[in-house]
Amino acid sequence: MDIIQVFNLVKVYDTGGDAVHALRNVSLSVQKGEFIAIAGPSGSGKTTLLNIVGGLDAPTSGTVQVAGRDLGKLSPKELSDLRLNRIGFIFQAYNLIPVLTAIENVEYILLLQGVEKNERRERSARILEEVGLGNEINRRPKELSGGQQQRVAVARAIVSEPDIVLADEPTANLDQKTGAALIELMRELNRKKNITFVFSTHDPMVMDHAERLVSLRDGVIESDERKWRGHAASKRPRKHQR
Repeated sequence: MDIIQVFNLVKVYDTGGDAVHALRNVSLSVQKGEFIAIAGPSGSGKTTLLNIVGGLDAPTSGTVQVAGRDLGKLSPKELSDLRLNRIGFIFQAYNLIPVLTAIENVEYILLLQGVEKNERRERSARILEEVGLGNEINRRPKELSGGQQQRVAVARAIVSEPDIVLADEPTANLDQKTGAALIELMRELNRKKNITFVFSTHDPMVMDHAERLVSLRDGVIESDERKWRGHAASKRPRKHQR
């Protein structure tokens, strides 16, 4: 079952001078439970694609369907509800609330969802234990390392068990060992909870762990290669023409 469907997506930014074409007629389908990397150099359009799929930005033209809902037909409240209840976000800059502790940052999503206090505290503590931060729940972001902050961000993204997690360059600010541990953690969560993970990345390690690798360049999908258990299913990835 396709949980994400993108049809002929175009995104043009008006910079006041020459228009910047971030995406050019991109079409893509993602099945429930996939672990997929959107790869490409800086400026290739991968973050723009994730932002549009997550409803954080709107396309210039084209259609995006997430969990069967056409994002372009949703009201602002409906779009906000979809993001809150169906999509988890992991940002490159972590985006933790500095005055809140680790567990309070994780709880915040459940608070917005109206989950009762004791239940949200229990679920948040459990998920922080799962990501290896059971002893750090009362520390604020500035008291945590970069890797620990990113793990809090992962816990926050998955505590409500969303259908989809969108992760923008999740290893960009981490050393190789910490980044590898984080990706393996998310791979395990993908297997256990069947959460769909979509990454934007230019990190070869993330690409290697992905079950499917979509390569973007200049806003165009150059190739789309599916793998199985770390090995390429085909030596001839699909080519997408402009």
